[in-house]
Amino acid sequence: MAKGEPKGHPVSVPDGSATSHLYRPKLATTLAEGYGLDALRRDAMAGLTVAVLAMPLSMAIAVASGVSPAQGLVTAIVGGFLVSALGGSRVQIGGPAGAFILLVSATVARHGPEGLAVTVLLSGVMLALVGVLRLGRLIRHVPHTVTVGFTAGIAVTIAASQLRDLAGLRLEGAEPGPVLAKLAALAGAAPTWNPSALAVGVGAAVVVLVLKRWRPAWPGMLVAVIAATGAAALLHLPVDTIGSRFGAIPSGLPAPRLPAFDARLWLELTPVALSFTLLGGLESLLSAKVADSMTGRVHRSNMELVAQGLANVASAIFGGIAVTGTIARTATNVRAGARSPVAGILHSVFLLGFMLLAAPLASGIPLAALAGLLLVVAWNMAEREEFAALLRQWRPAAVVLVTFGLTLLHDLTAGILAGCGLAFAFWLASQWRRRRN
Repeated sequence: MAKGEPKGHPVSVPDGSATSHLYRPKLATTLAEGYGLDALRRDAMAGLTVAVLAMPLSMAIAVASGVSPAQGLVTAIVGGFLVSALGGSRVQIGGPAGAFILLVSATVARHGPEGLAVTVLLSGVMLALVGVLRLGRLIRHVPHTVTVGFTAGIAVTIAASQLRDLAGLRLEGAEPGPVLAKLAALAGAAPTWNPSALAVGVGAAVVVLVLKRWRPAWPGMLVAVIAATGAAALLHLPVDTIGSRFGAIPSGLPAPRLPAFDARLWLELTPVALSFTLLGGLESLLSAKVADSMTGRVHRSNMELVAQGLANVASAIFGGIAVTGTIARTATNVRAGARSPVAGILHSVFLLGFMLLAAPLASGIPLAALAGLLLVVAWNMAEREEFAALLRQWRPAAVVLVTFGLTLLHDLTAGILAGCGLAFAFWLASQWRRRRN
């Protein structure tokens, strides 16, 4: 029996390794094998479970990225639907991811919403081309030390970006993008802190962590958001909410629209789109590998990249942000009993139902509560134990620290390129010594 398969699965079910090279969505494979009511019931429950997690998280990631919470929901609905319908993994869940907060926020600040749409669309085309050209395996060869380094750098950046809303700080001007400048500005604004906001944000984070430990089956993030929203409303707490900053969330998807073609702008944004492409490819294939380890199956990496690319193109057309495979939501999908990509499709359908029926309720969600959720996300994604383990040997330590430092102090692209370059130099040196001996 394949690792992680539910009891009752026939032993002869293939793990997918023989067909991992195919350009065929796993949904088509699933339907060809036969799909019954029992599988639909399991997928529906898994899809609902993931949607409950994705709803507050998608809005929190969008707010932290400098866009409206509705754009996060649109990304999860449109992008998540296409990742599951066209992807090379049976259980991958696509949507907005915390790893993109740094890139999205910087792009919005420098080029505005139109520039972000162009960047996401270009990166989608690039991702699809990487898959069509069968270059997915190259992305998978990025050293583990580099992955740990830039993930830790992103985690620290996310945490720093949430301090303002967490404590309700008031800045005189715009919040700086670079981490050190950001921390200096926030420290200067410390006297403006809002005790109510801090209590709501810390309380939301504590609820998530406590429920994860004592009631792991409960939707901790949704419970935390509901509790924070209820407390803020009942106690009339003076805290910023989604409604006070962004207005009401629309009850439905926006009309599709292609970004205007401006050759100069598109050329200027091509290097930025390359950063989105690299991170999107890494995140999606890493998430798919995690899903493989949990299910005993093998994903189709190039088909997955094509699907991720098309999902990003569609997200840009509908006004969303970057789409990628999301590890936490994918793992939740597997644990909830997902059997096929139908679970991911239904997760998007459930989210669309939320927008249609319950969007007005989201206006009262405190921004501090969303900041608390993202602090938990940053804490979980930092891979602290793995980071510490890599520091015990000087070569891995050098790679991970260079990647971490440049990601934190410069940008993600510089961190990845420098880390890969240093890792390659160490590999060449080891090969040279081996030949000498």
